[in-house]
Amino acid sequence: MNVTRRHLLSLLIALSIAAVSSRAQDRAPQRPEPGGTPSLAPVIQKRQLSNGLRVWIVEQHELPVVQMSLVVLAGTDADPPGRYGAASLVSAMLTEGAGSRSAVEIADSLDALVANMAATTDVDSTSLQLYVPVLRLPEALAVMADAAQRPTFPAQELETLRQQRLATLRNARENPDAIAALAFARSSYGTHRSGAPLVGTADSIRALTADDLRAFHGAAYHPANSVLIALGDFTADQIQPLLETHFGKWQAAGAGRAAATAVPAKAPRQVILIDTPAAPQARIVIGGVGPANSMASFFPMQLLNTIIRGRLTSERNAALRDYTAGVRSGFDIRKSATPFVVSTAAQADKTGDALKALLDDLAGVAKGVPADELTRAKDDYTRDFPKTFEAAGRISSRLRTMQSLFVYGLPDDYYGGYAAAIQAVSAADLQRVAEQYIDPGHLTIVIVGDRKTVEPSIRPLNLGSIKAMTVDEVFAPAK
Repeated sequence: MNVTRRHLLSLLIALSIAAVSSRAQDRAPQRPEPGGTPSLAPVIQKRQLSNGLRVWIVEQHELPVVQMSLVVLAGTDADPPGRYGAASLVSAMLTEGAGSRSAVEIADSLDALVANMAATTDVDSTSLQLYVPVLRLPEALAVMADAAQRPTFPAQELETLRQQRLATLRNARENPDAIAALAFARSSYGTHRSGAPLVGTADSIRALTADDLRAFHGAAYHPANSVLIALGDFTADQIQPLLETHFGKWQAAGAGRAAATAVPAKAPRQVILIDTPAAPQARIVIGGVGPANSMASFFPMQLLNTIIRGRLTSERNAALRDYTAGVRSGFDIRKSATPFVVSTAAQADKTGDALKALLDDLAGVAKGVPADELTRAKDDYTRDFPKTFEAAGRISSRLRTMQSLFVYGLPDDYYGGYAAAIQAVSAADLQRVAEQYIDPGHLTIVIVGDRKTVEPSIRPLNLGSIKAMTVDEVFAPAK
């Protein structure tokens, strides 16, 4: 979800390029300036169009603008087998031709309306967002409705996006963060969709056709699988007729999607070393994968990450201060099994020292957290949590909140009660989550660096057998 993904490491995003075309990236929705602390539990008026499409409306009259999001419950986890990358490629194509408009005509129409529209895909959902002055909403809705319901998937634009994504994968082979990302994902998820790059594999990207994208769109994009969220300077009674005009006749076009494959059971601790000769630094990634539907443990997970980040600061750990470029950690909340990762870049010949410091601190947390440390973590998180909603302004933060509520099936006041929920986390809750994600016996450890320098440094740690891999093996098709 958006709150925790802001903390997710580059190792998990290096291969998951935003599902937005280059043209859409240039016109990502513009955010208004912050206007005070937003409510974390906006008042949502929930309605429905004649075709059953859910509509969530929040009146917000500070600025004469509207921001809308059509959220579809189809992200990268919905990619069909052998067609990985379909979800993100479909969303990228929404603004590349729709209805009677070409990509250039869509761009020109939005420019004339002083509007912005972009689509993004994550693991669990896709969002098509529109930002427009309230007086230009009727015309902009017509463009948005075409993009959502009637994309044309033109051949030239599809080929351009295909080549861009293949170039991304080629460039990833030279990026140690991307190499670590894929090695961690493959080792943790096996043949599950999450074990492959979120943008798709080279083979699947080459294989995807316009007919594949039409089939995915027809199966996934329909009223029963979506919600239309509208925030801005209007009343619910004013905007609902407009939404009915442009989205009320939308119907399902195809069959439903196949269920995702099951995530393999946790494997014993594994150490993977990917050789990048002569690299002066080694990328270290340590993590684990917990259960599905992890929103049930959202607040204990955030406290666990707060505690781990505190223990891994350079002020507290000399080895990390002297030999690394800083440590990052985070969860990537998702409906399927959620990953937790810690990563750093270490001086190559000091990889063993840095790795030992990381593992010692994680093992210490896994054994239990003292009461005073838990209390401090609660206070720190309670103080910092609202900042994630304030940074981008009232409208954008509320929109992200509502999208998360829909995607993860949460109650409307879920975030509004965050302070009480944080304070209610017990030591037992924290211990349970720590055992799920940082059990020393089930960690996945990935190191990308110069093998002849790194391996002698980590051998004395006696972590078990080390699986040596080449970059070619990391990027080879999964078997």
